[in-house]
Amino acid sequence: MKRQIEAQLPTKFGQFKIIIFADSPEEKAPHFALVHNEMNVDETVTVRIHSECLTGDILGSIKCDCGDQLSKSLAIINKEKGALIYLRQEGRGIGLINKIKAYKLQDQGRNTIDANLELGFEADQRHYDEAILMLKDLGIKSLSLLTNNPEKINALQNSDLNLDDRVPLVSVTQEFNEDYMQVKKEIMGHLY
Repeated sequence: MKRQIEAQLPTKFGQFKIIIFADSPEEKAPHFALVHNEMNVDETVTVRIHSECLTGDILGSIKCDCGDQLSKSLAIINKEKGALIYLRQEGRGIGLINKIKAYKLQDQGRNTIDANLELGFEADQRHYDEAILMLKDLGIKSLSLLTNNPEKINALQNSDLNLDDRVPLVSVTQEFNEDYMQVKKEIMGHLY
């Protein structure tokens, strides 16, 4: 995986550079980074590693907290002059079609983990090796990670990057995501 192209990307959160990472220029769903134009890699950089969630990130679903976490992260990253690593691993790594199959099972009473298991997947199939490679390519050596996910923390602690700090992302729990948030906290060990 390597840098394919980069360009300026003004957003409602601030001015960033978007950098596309892929094995080849023909890749249809590459990972990317949004990097604040004033990021200083000689200091601890505020970073969010975010896995794609089309329903939350784009469609504004309130069945999860993904879109809320992405928006909050981008606002913080703009303020702190940091970076977003956006990984194309939809549905905890099972893809969009299987994620919607899991949603259907959730509509029938399964929780988010049981739905994935019933479909023949692990509870969470994501990995963060590509994120670590991207961070290194960006020159980031020390970071403050915006996350509640202990798996991301473990991945960084087992790398040669310095995880200086973890900043929790607190989302509002409401009717449509209450069970989801409870499973993340009580079963998956997310830190709030």
